[in-house]
Amino acid sequence: MLEANSMMTISEVAQYLKVTDKVVNELVNSGVLKKVGVGKNARIEKAGVDSWLASLDHKEAEDLAMRRVVCHFQDYFKVENIVLDFTADNKYEAIATISKKARDLKIVKDHRWLYEVVIAREDLVSTAVGNGVALLHPRHMHPTKIKVPTILFGRSTEPIEFDAIDDQPVNLFFMLLLHNDKQHLFSLSFLSKFLMSAENKNLLTHAKTPEAVYKALSGYHTMLRNADEAEDKK
Repeated sequence: MLEANSMMTISEVAQYLKVTDKVVNELVNSGVLKKVGVGKNARIEKAGVDSWLASLDHKEAEDLAMRRVVCHFQDYFKVENIVLDFTADNKYEAIATISKKARDLKIVKDHRWLYEVVIAREDLVSTAVGNGVALLHPRHMHPTKIKVPTILFGRSTEPIEFDAIDDQPVNLFFMLLLHNDKQHLFSLSFLSKFLMSAENKNLLTHAKTPEAVYKALSGYHTMLRNADEAEDKK
């Protein structure tokens, strides 16, 4: 256990706060946390971190909680997991395209196996949740066949009939390839909150590059806005 007067690296502070190094650097650059030294020799006093945590008001604590949620999502979602503007005539071709992306990333060895288990789930009941979005996933968890927990995103050039609950075609696809129910439920919750906002959905629909999609989904401010909007409706 670290002593109160311990000096911590950026990575140690990130682990302590359950965020990424980038978030810690943002806190340093904004003057919230103070560091001593530069580069790899930079250190932050643990007492200063604890003092800042103890001083957080309700809104600031919510802000930190949202940052943690987004950082958690980033464990599964990377910019290379995104495939934009593919062509597909039906849902089977769309699922095949995203399955091949998983193979190319070495998330699975056999994209045909992945295609089959996702289609089997789709044949039970559509994973299209409405408003042009589908949350694809296998019926069961397959941690031995899925190398690392991963979320893929795909966008088709034209909307595809997908037996959605609102009878609307789909052109935004998330494929959830996770190892356990906890990861799966967290990711469903994260995406559901993000997609509550029409503005967020528009960001995904009109993004020109994978980097723009990633920025939209990894921006914690979008989650804060959704939380504020939900609170205002109460």
